[in-house]
Amino acid sequence: MVGMTSTLDRKRIRKDPATRRAEIVAAAGTIALAEGLESVTLRRVADDLAVRPGLISHYFPSADDLVAEAYGSAAGAELDILMPAADRDESPTVRLGRFFSRTMLAPYDEMSRLWVNVRHLARYRPLLAERVAQQETAWRDRLGGLIADGIAAGEFTTDDPEVVVMMILVVLDGLSAHVNTGTIQRPERVLTMHAALAERELGLAPGTLARGGALPG
Repeated sequence: MVGMTSTLDRKRIRKDPATRRAEIVAAAGTIALAEGLESVTLRRVADDLAVRPGLISHYFPSADDLVAEAYGSAAGAELDILMPAADRDESPTVRLGRFFSRTMLAPYDEMSRLWVNVRHLARYRPLLAERVAQQETAWRDRLGGLIADGIAAGEFTTDDPEVVVMMILVVLDGLSAHVNTGTIQRPERVLTMHAALAERELGLAPGTLARGGALPG
């Protein structure tokens, strides 16, 4: 009877490969956001999921594979939250303002720390560097598409939208580094530097993006 019960338990918790892989990546991403990518190991993820390390290595032969996937998944999910690709019913000004507002919220601090963390590690891990490049391209394309929408709608004015995208992302990187200093006091003028830059470069009146972007409920 005991043997039969154990067999049934194993069958009950068996998951299809896609579900199991997603579970592993999600667990690794949670560890990365909370403790840094250095803490993502096959054994640590196995411990968190209460499975054997061999199960993790079945899906990810090396820790580098898992780290790159965990980072890519976390960064991609964050981009979809900050700047939804399908959010096309509202004006580009509202969408851009909401993007800036969301990057000022506390949950984004974790992602900011992860970006600083990954840029350092990517210098020594080619697979991670490749994934970083993919995410940087995704961010540029998403933000560039939003600005292009604003130009087409007559809401934004700029002679070089690609440079504006680069400038905004550079400021975001700087703000991410600032989060990692542990500074408690962050004046609003510092937190809104990216919005102020965008307003100036896109021909918008000061405060336009702050008024146009609604904080998520």
